[in-house]
Amino acid sequence: MKFVKPFLLFLTINFSALGIGSLLMAKGPRGSWYLQLEKAPWTPEGWVFGAAWTTIMICFSIYMALLYLKRPTNKVMSLFIIQFILNISWNFLFFNQKLIDVALISIVGLTIIVAAFLITYFKDLKWKSLLITPYVVWLCIATSLNLYISLYN
Repeated sequence: MKFVKPFLLFLTINFSALGIGSLLMAKGPRGSWYLQLEKAPWTPEGWVFGAAWTTIMICFSIYMALLYLKRPTNKVMSLFIIQFILNISWNFLFFNQKLIDVALISIVGLTIIVAAFLITYFKDLKWKSLLITPYVVWLCIATSLNLYISLYN
């Protein structure tokens, strides 16, 4: 089955991004700096982030495998690489460097890239494009959380 290889490849890359991002975020949400920030009232509990990202990366890996099989182009891979870099860099910028405003720019860029996947390739994947919607929705939530912290800290 030709789907399995690209799916496993994207799954590995996407979960590697989560792992690298975790390594780059210092103490992250458990650090005293983050704990002292004024956070949005709609900030989810910590466990939600792990569950959300696991679901998102599984769905996104399926989506990318399907898209790559349909459109194995440089444009698709370039968008994916940009998404990968922005995803990892947000953790570093926000948690490690405490550059809240720069991290906000990063996550807005990430949201635009992921939304571009949905919009640009919807005609190619039709209903299968729903697989990327959890990523878009979560990024909208995450962007709003970053924006709130940027405004109130």
